[in-house]
Amino acid sequence: MSKRWYGKGLPGFDIAQLKGLLVVIEGPDGSGRSTQSAMLRDWLERQGYPTSEIGLKRSTLVGRELEEALRGNTLHPLTFALFYATDFADQLEHSLIPALRAGFVVIADRYIYTLMARNAVRGVDRAWIRDVYGMALVPDALFYLDVSPQMLAERSLRKQGGLNYWESGMDIYRAGDLYQSFIHYQKRIRREFDWIIKEYKFAVIDGDRDPSAVQEELQSKMRLVLRSLKPSGRRKIVFKSVSRRKTAL
Repeated sequence: MSKRWYGKGLPGFDIAQLKGLLVVIEGPDGSGRSTQSAMLRDWLERQGYPTSEIGLKRSTLVGRELEEALRGNTLHPLTFALFYATDFADQLEHSLIPALRAGFVVIADRYIYTLMARNAVRGVDRAWIRDVYGMALVPDALFYLDVSPQMLAERSLRKQGGLNYWESGMDIYRAGDLYQSFIHYQKRIRREFDWIIKEYKFAVIDGDRDPSAVQEELQSKMRLVLRSLKPSGRRKIVFKSVSRRKTAL
């Protein structure tokens, strides 16, 4: 499957050398996205496909600094946008592209679309942020785990014992208590994803179901995607998988 950039891309890279597949799984915190990514990765490796994973706040350049900045709860929307864009660009150059060049199936536990939605609800110009992410590669498969805000809140409370400040939009809007803000913010994010899903042609998967049912549907859709992978992309795995660090926000 030939690769292409959303915009100008990164200079100095021969995109024709990227033989692997980029698979994106999007969804808000509490959607089961990280669990499904890990399950899908295990399944792919059992089929003999070498895999790698990227996500938010995982760059060696600014990942730790971004986490520290978020704990301060004082980021301006533009700083928020540029911090995450830097994190993404670093992973794109040093993790994603090398893995695709080696023929890996790369699973992105969220990609530029979450960042675009978050930036939009914080008042960042949509056209500008889309131009910023013109450096991104177009994925080979896009999945969105659709879960209601109420279910997201219930899962977050059950798993973490509380709701995240940023995932509740407390930096931009306070609608009563933390729970009410969370519901309001997640509804706004979902409305942004309405057009993102249509424009970028996501496959929407019902994430309210049992995790095994969600995974079964993901694997079924992935079988169709894998048919496009060149024979050289499938090989016996003789190397260690990269770390699978789960992150929020």
